Amino acid sequence: MGFKLLMTKGFSWSPTHGNLWVLFMALLHSYLTTFAVSALDPRYPLETKDVLIAQPNSPLSYPFQGVEVMPLHTVILPGRSSAVAKPAVILQASFGALNTLADVSEDVVRGRGEKLLNISTRHVQLLNHILKHVTYTSTKYMLDAVDVGEFEATAGFPVTIRQPALPRLFDPGPDNNINNMVTITTKTFLRYHKLRVLIKSIRLYYPNMTIIVADDSENPEMIKEANVEQFIMPFGKGWFAGRNLAISQVTTKYYLWVDDDFLFTDQTKIEKLVDVLENSNLDVVGGSVAGNDYKFKITYEEGEDSSCLHLRYGSYHRLEGFPNCVVTSGVVNFFLARTEESRRVGFDPKLLRVAHSEYFMDGLGNLRVGSCNHVVVGHQPRHSATNSQEETSEKTYGKFRMSTQAEVRFKLALHYFKNRMKCYTKA
Repeated sequence: MGFKLLMTKGFSWSPTHGNLWVLFMALLHSYLTTFAVSALDPRYPLETKDVLIAQPNSPLSYPFQGVEVMPLHTVILPGRSSAVAKPAVILQASFGALNTLADVSEDVVRGRGEKLLNISTRHVQLLNHILKHVTYTSTKYMLDAVDVGEFEATAGFPVTIRQPALPRLFDPGPDNNINNMVTITTKTFLRYHKLRVLIKSIRLYYPNMTIIVADDSENPEMIKEANVEQFIMPFGKGWFAGRNLAISQVTTKYYLWVDDDFLFTDQTKIEKLVDVLENSNLDVVGGSVAGNDYKFKITYEEGEDSSCLHLRYGSYHRLEGFPNCVVTSGVVNFFLARTEESRRVGFDPKLLRVAHSEYFMDGLGNLRVGSCNHVVVGHQPRHSATNSQEETSEKTYGKFRMSTQAEVRFKLALHYFKNRMKCYTKA
């Protein structure tokens, strides 16, 4: 999506040009906020939905924000008028058709249903009657675009062409039961002794919540417990592939991601994270793992032929209404996420072993992320094997856990190619 600036020959842009400066600023504001606004989601302010009219310091009045039409539909363009009579008034669209509902002869209005509409009359009242009934028809099927029409070659009026998406609703039941709102998801590989400890700790606090396990172990052990869904994958399929599989099976509004060696405690209050997402515009909110609420900011520098990405520890600012939470770009491996928004980003299955920040890099510009330090999950001891079989599993797991130099080079090459980067820094 983009917009063009309509400038007359020899025109220099400055704040002294009245309505044109207002138009430019409104167009810029509308363009920058379009991607942050969802017409169907009440979490986001509907800044682009209000029709704003430029009142005439010049003889012209015209809309400069808020006109929206569905693809192949028609909308009346509000607010156009002229304070003086002119021999001819010309309106032009770029890829739509203009018309007027006014019942006047072809001598007065020419070009009905075309890109160029020519109105010829010296009567101000008739001219304004025609202008107030001008329509714009989208003639091409475009999901999201802006047509900047011209009004007398001195003013531009943007018309947003957008196909609304269908809402996706989740039923929490009559009592908003937490079990109907959240699914716990994890990925396991070889360490069944740790997975069983995790599940046991979850059941102390959430005995009926669904747990989804993606498992790419070589010799899978079946977890036969109530409300535990285990999905077997090809051996060594990978970390992000497992995340994709687990999340693809979630049927609740939210999912909680945990590692298979975490440990639920009396500080692991999922309800507090749900409260944050229910009462903010965040899509993902992270907690703390054994006191570590690691979070990072992502800065994107876009260039003409490539870009730079910079990861830095920290956050941007406090999350309004939640004193224990901040707004950031990425969080730890313990987070609650909106299922639909997370699926749209997905986890790159090319990343087999060590990967986490890559999900938030792929979600930059799409996912709104926060971090809260008042919800804590524990971490099992690194070496918790109680018999030789468990020791063997942990040793084998350790070999797969460490990335080889070839895998590190592959991951960097993937970053640079997929995200069209020329530099990447992390500190």
